[in-house]
Amino acid sequence: MEPRFVGRLGVADAVTVANAAVGFLAAAVATIDSGLAAQLVLLAAVADGLDGVLARKMGGTPAGEYLDSLADVASFGVAPGVLVFVVARQRWGLADLSPMAIATFCVPALFVAMAVVRLGLYNAYDAGNGHTEGVPSTLAATILAATVLAGVDDAAVLLAAAAAFAYLMVARVTYPDLFARDAVAMGGVQALAILAPAAFGRVFPRVLLGAALAYLLLGPRYYWRDADCEFDGREVGAREMEGKRS
Repeated sequence: MEPRFVGRLGVADAVTVANAAVGFLAAAVATIDSGLAAQLVLLAAVADGLDGVLARKMGGTPAGEYLDSLADVASFGVAPGVLVFVVARQRWGLADLSPMAIATFCVPALFVAMAVVRLGLYNAYDAGNGHTEGVPSTLAATILAATVLAGVDDAAVLLAAAAAFAYLMVARVTYPDLFARDAVAMGGVQALAILAPAAFGRVFPRVLLGAALAYLLLGPRYYWRDADCEFDGREVGAREMEGKRS
């Protein structure tokens, strides 16, 4: 008897499901090697962009958007949350109920909870609009992973960043979707950060971190463009497809 999904899921859906598996691997590996876990989070981000491209080129399925959000919970909610938890636990331990030990548990849990809320709100209100309210969970996870790969392993910094993102993911700040060419460029830098994180003094994770922070801070104000500027129907379609990959 063949599985129920045979004939119902497409190639893009397979990549989305693989994204979820990579998210689990990132969470599991975080307990052993935080750097490798951060690389896997970035790999999931690359897969998250790739499934959108494949869905646009080869066609999607009715299950695609649901699979995408479920995968994002694993890869951009749970995996970075566990990564931050493990780094903080290694720094402070959990032997007592000190404020930092409590924060080690509570901040990553809050990050995961707000990532779930953000994804639910996105699907209900923002999908296909060309913009979204709140920091995308993929962006938050990318910044946390790039921070670790850039050599910043200070537990307080990571906890503070995770706490900030827990708020920003559900804040009333509107972010425009990336244009196709910018999404491709970001994916290329992510790939370099995955393949050679320590090369040339960690330049690739640092470039990725800088670009992601620039979009985080400046995107809501400066990234908007007039509808008649520099993009055609193909890029509009790319933006719509990229938009469902929050």
